[in-house]
Amino acid sequence: MLKNYQTGAFFDEMMNSDATPKPHYEWFYKLVERFSARELDEKHETAQLSFLRQGITFTVYNNEGQTERTMPFDFIPIIIPESEWTMIETGMKQRMTALNKFLEDIYHERRIIEEGVIPRELVDNNPYYYRKQVQGVGIPLDNHIFLSGVDLIRDEHGQYRVLEDNLRNPSGMSYVFQNRYVMRQVYPELFFNHSIRTLEHEFSKLHQAVCDHKPSGCKGEANVVLLTPGSYNSAYYDHMFLAQQMGIELVEGRDLFVQDGVVYMKTIRGLKRVDIIYRRIDDDFLDPEAFRPDSALGVNGLLDAYKKGNVAILNGIGNGVADDKAMYVYVPEMIRFYLGEEPLIPNVETYFLSDPERLQYVLENMEELVIKNVGASGGYDMLIGPQSTEEERALFREKVIEQPNQYIAQPTIKLSRAPAFQGGNVYPCHVDLRVFVMNGTEMNVLPGGLSRVALKEGSLVVNSSQGGGGKDTWILSGGGETDA
Repeated sequence: MLKNYQTGAFFDEMMNSDATPKPHYEWFYKLVERFSARELDEKHETAQLSFLRQGITFTVYNNEGQTERTMPFDFIPIIIPESEWTMIETGMKQRMTALNKFLEDIYHERRIIEEGVIPRELVDNNPYYYRKQVQGVGIPLDNHIFLSGVDLIRDEHGQYRVLEDNLRNPSGMSYVFQNRYVMRQVYPELFFNHSIRTLEHEFSKLHQAVCDHKPSGCKGEANVVLLTPGSYNSAYYDHMFLAQQMGIELVEGRDLFVQDGVVYMKTIRGLKRVDIIYRRIDDDFLDPEAFRPDSALGVNGLLDAYKKGNVAILNGIGNGVADDKAMYVYVPEMIRFYLGEEPLIPNVETYFLSDPERLQYVLENMEELVIKNVGASGGYDMLIGPQSTEEERALFREKVIEQPNQYIAQPTIKLSRAPAFQGGNVYPCHVDLRVFVMNGTEMNVLPGGLSRVALKEGSLVVNSSQGGGGKDTWILSGGGETDA
């Protein structure tokens, strides 16, 4: 199956340039080589049907409206040795600790601004900085980031780099568990006699991290709900799955109301007080009285209850200022400022287009760069220079010249690749890794995370909304509980 596989000029997760497997993939390589092409096709089809039957879908929005799709799945996993994972895990904890300290600081003392580490205007002019609404508000554990999703890539040298921080409502965690479930159902042979870190207890850790944020006035067990925009949201399956697995109620804004600064849920048995809201609604839509008055998704008076300390909202209000793509550039400085440490996992080099010299350089070299809107996500409003047309570059040129502060540029990284099996063929595809970090009284990193793959041959876009798919991610374990 892989004898004629070509790695090209890219770092490959599985294969060496001489078409031999890397040491931690040898056992997998030998096992897969025993399958016939027909057996691989059958297993691939069974995996896709499993996703469809379970309703594991997401919604894609385009000019024609919205389309419901199953997550494309590739059975060749990303395998990470334990020593490599330990470095990633430590780097993620370092980064999240610094980012949380940054959020606590800018909504209270603003030391990092006063000492000139981060430009004042970059914070104060940020559309996601809700100083008026939540300045000085105390929150449980002083923790703004209960769950984060950090996107990692590897460059042509195999160096891990942070591509993006997702600190508002990171999605995709459900797919990590479903990918593992499908792999165990369809390819049980792959789990025999091999030590792969288990995901079995991760929902208990997630639920505990939620409950750790109960307000100080809450006596006894906290009542937790997951607030969703509803079934038409692109990540609704994610919301439903997480609520079900944690054993908490899935609610919409119309199911809640605030009375005398306390949040209640309407039930068939009457009203029930709500102590913690794991929200999957953007800040702007949470409370029509405090944010957008036209919001039909939120709850009137919710911010007042939050400020009084009667309800915890996870993730914290105003986190968007910290995962803005312009603020991303300063995360290494945050680590140095708050922790006195050097970043363990570096960023990708990034150019601010508010600098006239940088802007001119970018405009002259658009075909070689990646240009992103600082507030967009999901692969939207982004130009990948080497794969763009003259017409696309002309359109982006106009947008960048009109609003240079709204865009950043990065060199086109030779993203690492891994083999993918689709349509009866094996070919190299670019991959990245979304790592999920859960934070309560303790910080835990989900073993593996969501490996996303650009299934369109040659594409650099791994987002599911743009045609990407998923792979299971295995952390090899030298001991402890495993899935073997």
